[in-house]
Amino acid sequence: MRKSLKDITVVAVEQAVAAPYASSRLADAGARVFKIERPEGDFARNYDKLVQGQSAYFIWLNRGKESVCLDLRSESDRSVLDALIAKADIFIQNLKPGSIDRLGFASSDLRRRFPRLITCDISGFGEGGPFSHLKAYDLIVQAEAGLSSITGTKEGPARVGVSVCDISAGMTAHAAILEALFNRERTGEGASIQVSLFDAIVDWMNVPVLQHDYSDYQTVRAGVKHPSLAPYGAYRCSDGKDVIFSVQNDREWVNFCAMFLKSPELTRQPGFADNMQRLGTRERLDEIIKVRFSTLSSEEAMQELEAAGLAYGRLRDIPAVSKHPHVRRMAVETPNGVVDVIAPAAIFNHEKPSFGPVPALGAHTASVREELRR
Repeated sequence: MRKSLKDITVVAVEQAVAAPYASSRLADAGARVFKIERPEGDFARNYDKLVQGQSAYFIWLNRGKESVCLDLRSESDRSVLDALIAKADIFIQNLKPGSIDRLGFASSDLRRRFPRLITCDISGFGEGGPFSHLKAYDLIVQAEAGLSSITGTKEGPARVGVSVCDISAGMTAHAAILEALFNRERTGEGASIQVSLFDAIVDWMNVPVLQHDYSDYQTVRAGVKHPSLAPYGAYRCSDGKDVIFSVQNDREWVNFCAMFLKSPELTRQPGFADNMQRLGTRERLDEIIKVRFSTLSSEEAMQELEAAGLAYGRLRDIPAVSKHPHVRRMAVETPNGVVDVIAPAAIFNHEKPSFGPVPALGAHTASVREELRR
């Protein structure tokens, strides 16, 4: 295991995806992470039973942590949490807004008591505003942030197929915590961090919002096509397989017309000269492109696209992704056996990652209580 965060202690009163994502990355880096679970456990443990009888979500986000079951309605269990926080460097929580405050662990109070502590509160819509009190599951935030309105096809909107709002919030929290740790090394002071799912994902919406605010351009749902670049999308080949490709600039457009379409004159025709014109004539352009792809097998099409210097790929389904030659795997121990998971993206010193096991519910409760009594 990497030891970048050796001797850093994290207490996480967490559930589901966003906070566990952030704390899992800290655990990956060698931090000691106490995962505080209610007696019945993080409800993500029961999202599914599809990985050796265990939840895929839970296995993904909880390796290398210590599971401590506490009933925070109990004064004695609250005292255990208080003792853990007193020894901690980082406190993360993503309970329903107001819940942690009512239990006596408001971040503002903790920061007064422990000036070096870094607190991170993760919520759906932040601490203020008309929606701050709402439960905010991923689909709700995708819809509120406008992401669903630009995802899907002209027939209707769609949800991005993974929990992108939770993940973006967890990534944002992780980065902010590391920034706060670095600042603490310089100043000795902790920090109070707030991250909301809405803020995290609406930041990703800057391009369509800026296009709307400063022009009359309206992003439309375009399936696997790009909302503001053309040509860009998936096209069916003679063998029934789809190849996806993109044109990003004028040089690529010229090469595409000359070398792939075999129609260099297309670049000079009205409606096709630049990207904004092509967006307006996308349907006509797509028909021209479809004819060319239909005469080639997928392998032939990709060879010609590569020769023209264009970006291309295969429109893979999940079984194909599972066997993708670029997917890196690592073995993780779980209560029900070893699971082969996709490795995290960052590669350190060309080393193959190796992280701690996924804990059984309450596996560390007794040992942590004993540790605190010493």
